[in-house]
Amino acid sequence: MSLLTGIQEWRWINQAAPLSTESALYSFATDDVLSESISKEMGMSGLLRSWCHPKTIVVGIQDQRLPYFKEAVQFLKESGYDVVMRHSGGLAVVLDEGVYNLSLILNEPKESISIDDGYEAMKALISEMFADFPVEIEAKEIVHSYCPGSYDLSINGKKFAGISQRRANGAIAVQIYLSVNGNQAQRADLIRDFYAIGKKGEETRIQYPVVKNEVMSTLSDLLAIPLSLEDVNQRLLTLMQTNEIPLTEEEYARLPYFMERLKKRNQAIVDY
Repeated sequence: MSLLTGIQEWRWINQAAPLSTESALYSFATDDVLSESISKEMGMSGLLRSWCHPKTIVVGIQDQRLPYFKEAVQFLKESGYDVVMRHSGGLAVVLDEGVYNLSLILNEPKESISIDDGYEAMKALISEMFADFPVEIEAKEIVHSYCPGSYDLSINGKKFAGISQRRANGAIAVQIYLSVNGNQAQRADLIRDFYAIGKKGEETRIQYPVVKNEVMSTLSDLLAIPLSLEDVNQRLLTLMQTNEIPLTEEEYARLPYFMERLKKRNQAIVDY
């Protein structure tokens, strides 16, 4: 964890349990607030935030270009999911009670941190958290997964996590979702149907994934052990030796500003 070893003290915000009833926009706004806060720190500073949201589909900016995006969003809503658009890279992913999300937020020192450095730091962190299992966690694109990318995390060729990154407000926010437990095949089928409805067989300039559920799985299944989100939280704390420090009053006061910006970005799907 070369990028992480220079940080002597970590701050942790735990919003993974109990499950948040807020829109996932709240989490994106919170990361923006914390990015703003950490950018003011001197030297290399690190912050970790664990979070979870029930039954939410997070779509990417490029998903808007689907020919039948409106109908595809309506399908997701009728399936019982909230739909929000993120401001980091990537395409559609599923969040629910079995999906653990972790944000790694770093202030950017004078010597620039490359995009790959950010991804490698998150990959190293997750690998260390599960180092006691006799498996190799690989970072490579898993074709036919949803939101495929070069830093998909997989075990034996099956994806269980995806990473995105955002650089704004003077900091770097690397976000990962880990499918910890639950029905991953059902999640994949839902995104498969979203793209099928959104495209209706038409050619598109953007190459959207043809999702196949057999290339994705959960950590519980891949490690052959029942895992909860609290189990993952505990592994994080054991590794990083940090304590929970919740949002300050000043940070809470900044949330409405960032929430309003995100709501404006999301207006295109809120109206559906």
